[in-house]
Amino acid sequence: MDRLLANGTVNAAQSGEGPPLFLFHSLLSDRASFDAIVPELQRSFRTIVPELPGFGRSRPVDGGLAAVADRMAEAVREGAGGAPAIVLGNGYGGFVALQMAIRHPEIASKLVLADSGAAFSAPGREAFRNMAKASCEKGLETITDVAMRRLFAPEFQAQQTELMQDRRAAFLRTDPGVFRAACDALASLDLRAELAAVKVPVLVLVGEHDEATPPPMSRELAAGLPRAELKVIPGCAHVPQLQSPRQFLGALQGFLF
Repeated sequence: MDRLLANGTVNAAQSGEGPPLFLFHSLLSDRASFDAIVPELQRSFRTIVPELPGFGRSRPVDGGLAAVADRMAEAVREGAGGAPAIVLGNGYGGFVALQMAIRHPEIASKLVLADSGAAFSAPGREAFRNMAKASCEKGLETITDVAMRRLFAPEFQAQQTELMQDRRAAFLRTDPGVFRAACDALASLDLRAELAAVKVPVLVLVGEHDEATPPPMSRELAAGLPRAELKVIPGCAHVPQLQSPRQFLGALQGFLF
């Protein structure tokens, strides 16, 4: 069931009963990237999967990642009925969740930050600038192969041709202006000095072969957070919940369940 949150600006799917659990999707994907794990999660949680601002039927917001985080804080407050919620973010969704937790300390009772970080390396920043430039000059079609490589290892793409067609189509539905704004925000982001403000328990997950947000970023993130646990998911890349749902759910055991 879809519902509108944050004064009608954020569209979200909701299913199940229990404590509220929000799932924030990545920049190169959409909320369908959680489809394989929602059936299991909704047995224990009221699972709410929003389309981040500017994606799907959610309205875009100006003002960079901080404004996106503030909009999502509105959505989480409304969706959770004012109670602290668990928030799981993958990739860009992890950066949004982290920024939200820094700016709104009361918003979350726990965080799961999957394939994310607090700041990119110089090559990582340059990659976002290059993607933004290429998408502006030639369109998203020209960087689709690059985007898919950042999500999935080549051998996985070769084995899962139908899934990859779906993921390519999802990426090409991204609003180009929203994509470029997000790339610019990530290229300049550095939250390392603010990590100590996050007092809630955090599970930091990362795919062993993630090229978009490599494992050293997650190690740095976990080291900077006061109450963090790090788990590396073997054999996976940037979207482990799609690549290996059972492994991803297994990594949540002991933290969520």
